[in-house]
Amino acid sequence: MKPGTSGSKLLQGAFILSAAAIVSKLIGTLQKIPLQNLGGDAVFGIYNTVNPLYTMLITVAMLGLPSAISKFVAEASAGGNEAEGRRILRLSAVLTAVCGIMIGMLTYAGAPVIARIVGNSHIIPALHTSAFGLAVVPLMAALRGYFQGLHNMLPTAVSQVTEQSVRVIVMIALLLYLTGSGAGAAEIAAGAMLGSAAGGAAGLIVMLLFWGRHRRQSGQAGAAVSAVAGAEPKLHTAAAGRTKPATRGRLLAYGLPVMLGALAVPLIGLVDVFTVPRLLSAAVGEAASMAQFGIYNRGLPLVQIVTMLATSLSVVFIPALAEAKYRGDDALIRTRCSLSLRWFWLLGLAASVGLAVLAEPVNVALYGDAAGSGTMIWLAFTAAGGTVSIISAALLQGLGAVRAPALHLLAAAVLKAALNLLLVPQQGITGAAIASVAAHGLAAALNVLLLYRQGYLRLRFADALLRPALLLAGLGLAAAAVSSGAALTLTAAGFGGGRMASLAQTLLGVLAGCAVFALGAVRLRLLSESELRQLPGFGPKLADKLKQLRLFP
Repeated sequence: MKPGTSGSKLLQGAFILSAAAIVSKLIGTLQKIPLQNLGGDAVFGIYNTVNPLYTMLITVAMLGLPSAISKFVAEASAGGNEAEGRRILRLSAVLTAVCGIMIGMLTYAGAPVIARIVGNSHIIPALHTSAFGLAVVPLMAALRGYFQGLHNMLPTAVSQVTEQSVRVIVMIALLLYLTGSGAGAAEIAAGAMLGSAAGGAAGLIVMLLFWGRHRRQSGQAGAAVSAVAGAEPKLHTAAAGRTKPATRGRLLAYGLPVMLGALAVPLIGLVDVFTVPRLLSAAVGEAASMAQFGIYNRGLPLVQIVTMLATSLSVVFIPALAEAKYRGDDALIRTRCSLSLRWFWLLGLAASVGLAVLAEPVNVALYGDAAGSGTMIWLAFTAAGGTVSIISAALLQGLGAVRAPALHLLAAAVLKAALNLLLVPQQGITGAAIASVAAHGLAAALNVLLLYRQGYLRLRFADALLRPALLLAGLGLAAAAVSSGAALTLTAAGFGGGRMASLAQTLLGVLAGCAVFALGAVRLRLLSESELRQLPGFGPKLADKLKQLRLFP
């Protein structure tokens, strides 16, 4: 192998995996819009109650083993021991498959109990269909971990995109069939959740096809079958038997902390699942509470697009900071922490202000009416706290503080629960949105405070609040003025009030806000060309692009 070939392959694989993750997450996020359009707010509410539970159960069923498989297979491959890598996969596949099937069965049988805990019986059919996905997705994830350990990211990328595409196609097909046949909201939502199982099955088939080709190419299929059948000498078989429990212990010892850390990420959303429907049911009844919960969730796909971008870019900072810390370059660490937080703070605030200003036309354009626009205004500001929370967590992880972000998310979830109990009975779904803003803000503040106390961050009032306030005021005024002007013009021309008119208002408002943001950030010197070039990964390319547009002198 030529020098640098391995590093080049690793970078290429990372790019493929990142691109596939962005595409699949975008598909998964945007599919919620046709779900609401076709099924209505009650179906949307049931789906958004069950889907976070399904995600949590999938995380538990995987036991953190995909990450463990990737690590130990990479070590075995580096040592030239391909048979050990396959043995790790076989053991992990059995563990994840058995765990997934057991949790799936428990979910199906225990759906009425879960519904009582949530406080709404309408979610039972959707819980039943989600159980089928639990039976296949963990095994698919184990196979992904194996190929990632071999630095072959293509199987994971293809299966991710396939999984999400099939999921959306099946979901929409079932929505059209069930709504056309006059099914109720609970049955329609169950059909939508069945799309997750179909997507998982399609992703698993893709991974099995890649696995079959990999075995043929490696020429080890016969040896693997012989080993499983016990055809090898007894001494070797006995040795394998003695090492198997040790391997299982190593896998679980590495995987379980990963699983617990992954469970911390959706905690705030899970608090909503276990509190908001119950609190709303007490006031308006079970059926109406699901419709209200659906309206509450209208703004989340848009916020998730912003936080998805932050999540995708956050992986750049972990190795960059780890390298700087290894070299003992504290000055570089402080520069990268300050610049990245300042930039993503601005982006999160800009997205929040833009969505808040354009909430009503966005709501009408995407969902057909303006219900819950006031709630969407509040929910928009979770983009700012969520973005800073994600980036600051990545910075802390790059500096070796792995558990702190998870603990901060736990504290934020406790605050979210307390505020939900206080505000939802008084203000309904708007109270839940206010609680979300506070919770995400707390997680971000705790992360930033820890970076500051460790000496890796310098905070200046002008950079953090004063100049951004001026920039955001200009952005908000421009977006509002252009959107309102478009509304008046379209109304005068006889095209006002519909979804297409609202879409035109939204797009023109977004363009105006983006233009003001780009010009204002440079003119107010919130980010200079030299500072932008110091951001790892995308900084130099973005600086070159802005210079071509003459935004930098």
